[in-house]
Amino acid sequence: KLLKITMVTILSKSHADRNVYPSAGVLFVHVLEREYFKGEFPPYPKAGDSSNDPITFNTNLKGYPDRPGWLRYIQRTSHSDGVLYGSPTAEHVGKPTIIEITAYNKRTFETARHNLVINIMSTEEFPLPYQAEFFIKNINVEEMLASEVLGDFLGAVKNVWQPERLNAINITSALDRGGRVPLPINDLKEGVYVMVGADVQFSSCLREVETPQNQLRCSQEMDPVISCDKKFRAQFHIDWCKISLVDITKVVPVHSNRPDLGTGVLPDIGEYNPPSESLKSRDYFADFLITLAVPSAVALVLFIILGYSLCCRREGVEKRNMQTPDIQLVHHNSIQKSTKELRSMSKNREISWPLSTLPVFHPVSGEVVPPIHPDNYETTSMPLMQTQTNLQSQIQIPQQQSSGK
Repeated sequence: KLLKITMVTILSKSHADRNVYPSAGVLFVHVLEREYFKGEFPPYPKAGDSSNDPITFNTNLKGYPDRPGWLRYIQRTSHSDGVLYGSPTAEHVGKPTIIEITAYNKRTFETARHNLVINIMSTEEFPLPYQAEFFIKNINVEEMLASEVLGDFLGAVKNVWQPERLNAINITSALDRGGRVPLPINDLKEGVYVMVGADVQFSSCLREVETPQNQLRCSQEMDPVISCDKKFRAQFHIDWCKISLVDITKVVPVHSNRPDLGTGVLPDIGEYNPPSESLKSRDYFADFLITLAVPSAVALVLFIILGYSLCCRREGVEKRNMQTPDIQLVHHNSIQKSTKELRSMSKNREISWPLSTLPVFHPVSGEVVPPIHPDNYETTSMPLMQTQTNLQSQIQIPQQQSSGK
């Protein structure tokens, strides 16, 4: 049985000053093809290499630096096509939106600019009352925007949901929802959120995720058991724990009371009266006291207290002597007196060269020079050691007399 799918998604290719007519509540996709803009730039010098020109696009609302809030743009590399996509709301109906498209050729540094006029139309069929949002983990947003991939996903959803009318409402990258950029390993994808709408109630398969068993598995970070997951698994890996089912017929509208903006003209309150030129003189003496005098007085008091504690509260010599035993003071006094006496005696002593530094023989006659002269014999100049000749003359060893005498 052939399944016929009616896609209301608008796909268009880039042309200069082209008018497009998307409907409110319907996914709008506009492809900016590099091949079209290559004709605006000079040909590549090497034949057959014209496709290698890196071209990037910049899109913005005419007269403004950015695009409207409902319109997004993506281009992965400078060698891939750019895509404008989004879902306009009923607030934009009847208001032509002019998008300026600027193409940059990074080889020649030339630019080309075209305008895209978006005329949003209203329709009675939209928005569809039952809306479901799926999170697909194995596809990026630019891959999902391709008409073939989006058609395959809508066919799988229609096979499970069985509605009469089915439409893609919006597509959002997982990065725009706070997702993390995947690691460049194992061909990981960013993931994409796809919102679809239908005119019938949600099927029992879609509501299986709301059962207590599956909710428990989701809280434990386990995959829930969904009977219709095999119809998506061949091409789309859906995270069923992140599916969102919304019935807009049961949603209570919230009306916010906006304040009256008024006419924008200030009320007439009379003429402006500037202050008089004769201003009263101000006395700064009180400010001087508070700023300088008071801190200086406090610092002076603290300095006095610190000086008294360091200088006037010392124990002193008298208190130390009172707490020291008398016998210790006597010993200390005797040692101190002996030290002073030795120091005074060392000052009056004639310093002589050590005996080891004196010559043993006369440098001219070769005679032995005695270290001590008998005519200048003083105790202060006496060397520490005497020569052996002097010792022999001074020390007489008694000899034993013979037995006959």
